Order: sequence, then structure tokens, then C-alpha cells
Amino acid sequence: MISLEGRIRSFIVDNFLFGEGENGLGGEDSLLENGVIDSTGILELVAFIQQTFEIAIQDDEIIPANLDSIDKIAVFVRRKTGTRGPQSADKA
Repeated sequence: MISLEGRIRSFIVDNFLFGEGENGLGGEDSLLENGVIDSTGILELVAFIQQTFEIAIQDDEIIPANLDSIDKIAVFVRRKTGTRGPQSADKA
């Protein structure tokens, strides 16, 4: 089973890095500052998140604090879905 972060990383690498540079993209790296994603890309990312994780994202939630790195996206999705992070899931 692919982790939440893995699913997000795969989408970003496949759609914005065209399958290249996966190893150079850290979980905390800013997608905007590093030029990985632009404003149109954010809309694609939001559509992917909504469809894949079956959540609704409000306009006021489309901010860098929620969507600017793989780690931030994973935390945001977990908060919206009410799921635990990988460390907590191991203890359950």
C-alpha cells in the first residue's frame, strides 16, 4: 500500500516534473518557491486531492500553509479526512 505522502509525491512528479526529479523533491520543499507548481498547477493539485481523497476544499483553504509542500498537503488531507499520520497508525 502506498503511503499518503507517496500518492501525493507520485502525482506531483508525474504531472509537474514529468517523471523526473523525484529524488530531489523533499517532503518539506516549497512547491511554489522551487518552481515545481504554479497557480494553474495549484488548481490541478486541488482537483486531484478532492477526487482522490474524496474531500471538499474551500476557497479559503487554498493557501500555501496547506498546499505548498508534500508534507503540508499530507497534514491537510489527514486533517480533512480525520485520519492519523504514519507514526500514529503504527501504534493503533
